Amino acid sequence: MRVLVTGGMGYIGSHTCVQMIEAGMTPIIVDNLYNSKKSVLARIEKLTGVTPAFYQGDIRDRAFLDKVLAENEVESVIHFAGLKAVGESVEKPLEYYDNNVHGTLVLVEAMRAAGVNSLIFSSSATVYGDPASVPITEDFPTSATNPYGRSKLMVEECLADIQKAHPEMSVTLLRYFNPVGSHQSGEMGEDPQGIPNNLMPFISQVAVGRREFLSVFGDDYPTVDGTGVRDYIHVLDLADGHLAALTHKGKQAGLHIYNLGTGNGFSVLQMVNAFAKSAGVEVAYKIAPRRAGDIAECWADPAKAKTELHWEATRTIDDMTSDTWRWQSANPTGYPDL
Repeated sequence: MRVLVTGGMGYIGSHTCVQMIEAGMTPIIVDNLYNSKKSVLARIEKLTGVTPAFYQGDIRDRAFLDKVLAENEVESVIHFAGLKAVGESVEKPLEYYDNNVHGTLVLVEAMRAAGVNSLIFSSSATVYGDPASVPITEDFPTSATNPYGRSKLMVEECLADIQKAHPEMSVTLLRYFNPVGSHQSGEMGEDPQGIPNNLMPFISQVAVGRREFLSVFGDDYPTVDGTGVRDYIHVLDLADGHLAALTHKGKQAGLHIYNLGTGNGFSVLQMVNAFAKSAGVEVAYKIAPRRAGDIAECWADPAKAKTELHWEATRTIDDMTSDTWRWQSANPTGYPDL
C-alpha cells in the first residue's frame, strides 16, 4: 500500500513511517520541516533499510500537492501535518486556523482531484473539551477550550461534511490521548524545537541537563496526588493504531472515529517518579499555578478501537519512560541539523 504521510518527519509521523515500512507499506513523506529535521530520514533508513520518498513542501501549496500525487500512485493519506501547541495557539490563532484548517482543506481538494478517497486524520482528545466524566467514549459531546483544540474540532466537522457529500470516501478520525516514548532502539524520539510543550520531553530535558527544572502546573486538582491525570500512550502503540486503521477502515467508505489511548490515567508526579526510576536520575520540579484551560483528568475508553480495529495499546509506563530516556540520553540535543 502506497500512503502519503503529511508531517511524516515529525514525532508521531516518523515513528508511524517506521512501523509502516516494517509492515510492508510504502510511505511517501511530505513535510515543511517547520517543527522537524531532515536528519530524521537517515534514522528511518537506519532502522528499516529503506529511505522513503521525501518531498519538502507545505500542504497549503496546492500545486506542490498536485505534483506529489501525480508522481506517486497514492492509495491513502495519513494526515499528521499541523501546529500543535495549546499555549502558542492562544497567542497565534490565525496561524493555527491557517495551518490546521485551511491546510487540511487544500489537502482534501488535491486528494479529490487525484481520485484518492481514503484519509486518516490525526485528531486529538482535546476535542472532548472538559469532559463531564471519565473514561471518555467516542460518543461524548465535543467542544474546545483553546484555538488548537478548536482547529482540530473544525477539521473533524469539515471532514464529516465532506464525507457526507462524497459517500465513496473513507475518512477515519483518530483521537489521540497523550503520546510519549520513543523507538526502543534509541535512534528516534520526540525532538521539539524550542521549549517543549508536552510533559515527557520536558522531563527528559531536565534529566539530561538541558533545563533546570520542570514546572508542575497545579497540585490542587481532585486527583490521586493533586496533579493533573492524563492517558499516556506509547508512540509506537499509537503508530500501530494508524496501521490498524489503514488495514481495517482505509478502504471502507464512511466516517470512522476512534480513541487511541490505554484506558489508564497517570498523574504528572507519577510520570515524574516513573521516569526518575527508569533513568536513575532525579528530576527537579517546582509547583506552579494552574494553567488556564487545563482539566483535572482525562483518559480514554479504547474499547471501540479494540473491537473494530483489533488494536490495543500494549506498552507499559516503564516502556514509555525507559525508551524516552534511551533516546534522550543518546541524543541530548535531539536530531542533528543538516
